Amino acid sequence: GILAAVALPAYQDYTIRARVSEAVLATSQCRTSISEIYQSATAGATIGANNWGCGEGTTSTQYVAGITTSVDGKVTVTTTSDTGLGGGTTNAKAKTLSLTPYSDASTIAAVSAIPVQIFKFKCGDSADTMPSKYLPGSCR
Repeated sequence: GILAAVALPAYQDYTIRARVSEAVLATSQCRTSISEIYQSATAGATIGANNWGCGEGTTSTQYVAGITTSVDGKVTVTTTSDTGLGGGTTNAKAKTLSLTPYSDASTIAAVSAIPVQIFKFKCGDSADTMPSKYLPGSCR
């Protein structure tokens, strides 16, 4: 009984985390598109929010409600209210997770810097509502 009391919550968190990783994977086409535009667009180019050409507003799956992008290419994914994302007060339902492009290890990329190579996409933002315990290992 004691083993079950410890193992069951850990297993539930693990399955929710696996489902939340789908949200991060859903952003892969955006990360590719944003990286290519940053690297190949002409200086002074303006892209616009939800205009990076990666299916913003049309991408949805069982666990992903939608994807949006900011003017500078920050990708925000919102999860669905599917019961597979947990229950009660701690869950991953209808939460947001952001991936922000960086032009080097510590500088957030800005369209005004085009052309520039994207160094990395960093998970997390102060506006995100996804509980950290459900973030995939690549985001912690």
